[in-house]
Amino acid sequence: MDPVLIGTIGLVVALALIAIRVPIAFALGAVAIGCLLLFFGMPVGRDPDFARAIKPTLSLSQSTLFELFHNYSLSAIPMFVALGHVSYKSGITSDIYFAARTWLTRVPGGLAMASIVGCGGFSAISGSSIACSATMGRVAVPEMLKYGYSEKLATGSVAAGGTLGSLIPPSILFIIYGIFAEQSISKLFLAGIIPGLMTMIGYWIVIGIWTTVRSEDAPASTETYTMGDRVMALVRAWPAILIFVIIVGGIYGGIFTTTEAAAVSFGAVSLIVFVTRRITMQSFCEALWETALQTSVIFLIAGAAKVFVAFVSLTGVTGALVDAIQAVDPSLPVMLLGVALIYVVMGMFLDPLGIMLLTLPFMLPLMDVYGLDLIWFGVIVVKLLEIGLITPPVGLNVFVLHSVTDPKVPLGRIFGGVMPFFLMDLVVLGLLLAFPVLSLAIQQAL
Repeated sequence: MDPVLIGTIGLVVALALIAIRVPIAFALGAVAIGCLLLFFGMPVGRDPDFARAIKPTLSLSQSTLFELFHNYSLSAIPMFVALGHVSYKSGITSDIYFAARTWLTRVPGGLAMASIVGCGGFSAISGSSIACSATMGRVAVPEMLKYGYSEKLATGSVAAGGTLGSLIPPSILFIIYGIFAEQSISKLFLAGIIPGLMTMIGYWIVIGIWTTVRSEDAPASTETYTMGDRVMALVRAWPAILIFVIIVGGIYGGIFTTTEAAAVSFGAVSLIVFVTRRITMQSFCEALWETALQTSVIFLIAGAAKVFVAFVSLTGVTGALVDAIQAVDPSLPVMLLGVALIYVVMGMFLDPLGIMLLTLPFMLPLMDVYGLDLIWFGVIVVKLLEIGLITPPVGLNVFVLHSVTDPKVPLGRIFGGVMPFFLMDLVVLGLLLAFPVLSLAIQQAL
């Protein structure tokens, strides 16, 4: 059987299974194993023999999984996930929001802006967009609703702010991308800083315009804080600042590798929360249990995707696709627009990790053909995945926020609230595509 045909069938079947809501790990894993049996059991010019195909299929799958899970960089993921859960249980992430609130409360839309800062701070600790949305949804949305903010502005700002977890270092998506694309994770983290700050400032601009046009959506706050209150709020947030310094300063100062920074920051936050009595042993164990569950899901998806990537590479379907695109010879802007549309459309239906792992086998060779920097492309991919988190009809951040708000805010209202932020995301994406230096400037400066 023609290998390219097997690869094409496998890709179509995988997409079909995912479309009918089969969990992506099981869809990719089952398709990869099944198609590998076809590949080895029905070679071109020979009679079918599926018994003969079992050993090479299992051998390839085993070696592929061993190669993935033997990767030293992968061990950073559970450390960063645990860091986020412990920080949430101990209230460190909430302190970031309340510190920003004391400084911005008198600014029109100040609570929404503080929510964006809180999301950015949480992202700088945990690297998880979903966890960021869930946490800030419990903390910030009730506060804004209590002070008369409209449901659209309150939920929209938090749902959009939660996407910063994918871009601001540390980012789990950057770690996975770096492993699969064989790129430096430290350089990817560095490349995400300016785009992350651009996104945060863009969201502030959206809130500023929104509250100017519709001032009734963000009533002026009557709360007053003295300078002493503001300084004390910043002092209380010192653990979050210390963690960020350890991660970013340690990595870029050449003191730690990414994995070492993850371990040191988790050890530091664990010591801090116990010494300052900010967490009980029960809450700490709950954080570790949640870490184990979340990490297991990530590793299961990554393992299935790695076997799927091996199957795709073996069949040569990637080369055939690249050759077909070269035959059409689209210009670079047209090609990048096509890539962006693919990610945005897929983001309407799939989770970010699944999208990235499903598309990288095809996108990376294409980027090589055009001679594009894979660090820059990693930032573009993560930014596109961010946009997918708030894109209807299945923006994951919107559904997470809907699940944690009490009373429930209708999904339609949350999607309505995120649309202005979605448009700003498109502006930021356009700038990143037009000016790659925005992603690579810090890396080049060092």
